[in-house]
Amino acid sequence: MSKKRKQFSGEDKMFALREHLVEQIPISGVCDKHGVTPSMFYRWQKTLFEQGAPIFTQGKLASKEKQLTHQIDILSEKIKRKDEVIAEIMEEHLALKKTSGVH
Repeated sequence: MSKKRKQFSGEDKMFALREHLVEQIPISGVCDKHGVTPSMFYRWQKTLFEQGAPIFTQGKLASKEKQLTHQIDILSEKIKRKDEVIAEIMEEHLALKKTSGVH
């Protein structure tokens, strides 16, 4: 009969990593407490360090996205106004052509 492996959630992994990195509990103590091998713990730590950077840039991305959306809105309004001006000018142009008799 094979032993079923325990599945750890992201929160479980972060809690264990925090115990070592912030609370400075030795890795052996963290591993014993959570029932993981040191190699598993080091794998979690490696993943955190390699893939954790987006956590720090999410706010910047949201701000940049908001800024770009605002800029798009402004440019869309400018284009709309230019289209309206062009339509008015074309209307005046056609009226002048009709009154002058030029086809």
